[in-house]
Order: sequence, then C-alpha cells, then structure tokens
Amino acid sequence: MYKIFIVEDDPKIAGLLRSYLVKYGYEVDEAEDFGRVLDAFLASGAHLILLDVNLPSYDGFYWCRQIRAHSVCPILFISARDSQMDQVMALENGADDYITKPYDMEIVLAKIRSHLRRAYGSYAQTQEERTVQCGSLVLYPERYVVSVDGRSAELTQKESVLLEALMEKQGRVVGRERLLDLMWEDQHFIDDNTLNVYITRVRKKLKELGCPQAVDTVRGAGYRFGAAPPGQV
Repeated sequence: MYKIFIVEDDPKIAGLLRSYLVKYGYEVDEAEDFGRVLDAFLASGAHLILLDVNLPSYDGFYWCRQIRAHSVCPILFISARDSQMDQVMALENGADDYITKPYDMEIVLAKIRSHLRRAYGSYAQTQEERTVQCGSLVLYPERYVVSVDGRSAELTQKESVLLEALMEKQGRVVGRERLLDLMWEDQHFIDDNTLNVYITRVRKKLKELGCPQAVDTVRGAGYRFGAAPPGQV
C-alpha cells in the first residue's frame, strides 16, 4: 500500500483529500507541525507528497527544497496560486507536478497514480544495476543519480527520465513531443514551458559536473545530447 503525505494547513481541504485517498486504498499521513515538515515526512516513510504553497512558518517552496535534498519521491504541489511564475518556481525547487485549486479530484487521483507508477513501477530484475553511459558520464536511472569522474548529482524522477531519453539517442535529436510522452502520460495538463524548465534544471546539474554543453537545443525539432568521444564528455 502506498502512503501519501499531505502538507496542507486548511483542515477542511486536508480532510477532503484524506477521505478521498483512503477511499481509493491509499494510506495517508498529514503534517501537523508546519515548522517541522521535513522531520514528519522522513518519519512517515511516505511514497508521494501533496504540498501546498501557502503555509505557516515557511512556504511550500522551502519545504520542497528541504525534502528534495533527502528524497527523490514525487512531490505534487496543490495550490490556489495559479500564476505561471509559481508553477515555474515549484519545478525549479524540485517538484514533479503542479495542480491548481479548485481542482477535480479525479485529476488529482490520476496524477498521483501516474507519478507512483513512474517512481515505483515494477522493472525486470537484473543482477547488475542498469546504467546509461556517454563517454565518462554515467546515469543510474534506478537511483536517479548521474556521475562523471567521481563526482555525482542527484536527479528528480522526471529529470532522470529526460536525461535517459537524451543519452540513449546520443548525437540524435529527440523531439519535444516524445519527451513529453515519456515524462507525462497526459500532456493536456502540461504547460508548454514545463519541459523548458526541466531542460534548464538538467543542464544546470550537468554544468556543475563539468558538462556545460551536454544538451543542445535544435530549433523547431527538440533536443540533442551532444556526442562525446570515448572517455570524454
């Protein structure tokens, strides 16, 4: 049974979310002390987080950063703040999705199911960990980690999916529609700028590892992971 951790300071909204999720077979835990959200999440062992933006003490963006430093579990914002900047900030701080209030509970449930499938779906059991390698850059898709020459960086689940798709087609263009299909089951609810945000985040992490030109934009077509000679990036 998957456990959902709700961070919502409106008791009525939190209660409605809890009731609906329990009805569909999920275990639910809630933050009670909004100054200790990270501690409560870590103690809960939750598989996914529903997180509001407007919270007492610290906002949801702050807690998203704190949680992301310890976990790669899916983080879905649910907020009445519906500006594009708020959505971009959520993604920049490590969130995987953003749902605006008022929302349809069926959509919330569908997104939860989708993110849980992608984060915890069953994979073929192998004795060796699966890796994707381009030169000295190595991606570990099952751990959401990318490394080069002994340095490593943690990725979110969607960043890992994005980078894997690009690395597997090294030197070839991967279209935007293909990337959107891989990262989200239903593109209808995805803002056009969302993929750009993830590309920026992946580029930033690769740059910090010494790979500043790894992902090229091919205008009107998509993105390409730059070809690198063996042993180099």
